[in-house]
Amino acid sequence: MGRMRAFDWGLLLTLSLLWGGSFFFTEIALREITPLVTVWGRVVLACIILWAILGFRGVRVSWDRRLWASFLVMGCLNNVIPFSLIVWGQQEISGSLASIFNATTPFFTVILAQFLTQDERLTLPKAIGLLIGFSGVVIMVGMEALHGLASAFWSQAAILLAAISYGCAAIWGRRFKGIDPMVTATGQVTASSLIMTPLALWLGFPQGYFIPSGDVLGAILGIACLCTVAAYILYFKILETSGATNLMLVTFLIPLSAITLGSVFLQETLSTDQIAGMVLILLGLLIMDGRMLRSIRLKTMS
Repeated sequence: MGRMRAFDWGLLLTLSLLWGGSFFFTEIALREITPLVTVWGRVVLACIILWAILGFRGVRVSWDRRLWASFLVMGCLNNVIPFSLIVWGQQEISGSLASIFNATTPFFTVILAQFLTQDERLTLPKAIGLLIGFSGVVIMVGMEALHGLASAFWSQAAILLAAISYGCAAIWGRRFKGIDPMVTATGQVTASSLIMTPLALWLGFPQGYFIPSGDVLGAILGIACLCTVAAYILYFKILETSGATNLMLVTFLIPLSAITLGSVFLQETLSTDQIAGMVLILLGLLIMDGRMLRSIRLKTMS
C-alpha cells in the first residue's frame, strides 16, 4: 500500500465530499425519473463536459483499441454496474443505509488486491484499521438504520454487489498509471454512455412526453458535474499516487462528509453516536496509514 502524504489525504477528503452528495442527488432524482435514466443522465452529461474540457485544454486522446477496451471494462466496473445497482437499491432503502453497505468496498478491495496484485498485500494493521473504520461508519449512521433489513433484501444485496464492483474497478484502474487522469475519466464515462444510452432508451424512459422538474434537473446536473466529472479526475489521481486500497478509504469518509456538510450548511447537530463514529473512522484511517503505529514504535524504542 502506497504511503499517503498530506496532499493525498486532502484529495481523498475532497473526493469524499463530492461523492457524499451523490446519495442526496440520487434521492431527489428518483422522485420523478427511473434508475436507468438517472444513471444515463449522469454519465452522458459528464461525458459531454469532460470532452469539452479536453478540447479546451487541447489534450490529444489515443484511439488505441486495447486502451479503449480497457476503458470499456473500467466503465462497466466503475460506472454502469455500481451506479445502476446503487440507484436501483435506493428505491427501497435510504441513502444512509446504502452508505453503510457501500462502506464495505475496502473489504472487497483488500481481499481482491491480496490475490490480484503484488504490492498491496493484506497486513494486520490494514485489517484492524478496516474493521475499526467500518465499525465507525455503522455507529455514526446509527443502528436504527439497520432495522427492516429482511424487507428489502435484494436492495441491500445490490449495494453489496456495487461495492464488489468498485473494488474490482480500483484494481483494474491500476493499468492507467501514466495516463492523464482527465483522459482516463473521459474514456470510462464515454464507454459508460455508449452502454447506458440504448438501455435507457429501451427500458428507462416513460411513455409519452415528460419534462422533469427543476429540482430533478438540478440534481442530475449536480451528480454529473460534481459527483462524476470532478470526482473521477480526483479518483484517478489518487489511484495513481496512492494505490487501490488507499483510494477505497474514501468510502469511510463519505458518511462523515455528509454529516459535516449538514452541520455546517443546514445547522444540523451531531449526536453522540455520530461523534463516536467519526473518531473510530479517523482511528481506522490512521492505523491503515501506518504512521501512528510507526510513531508509537519509534517512541518505544527510543
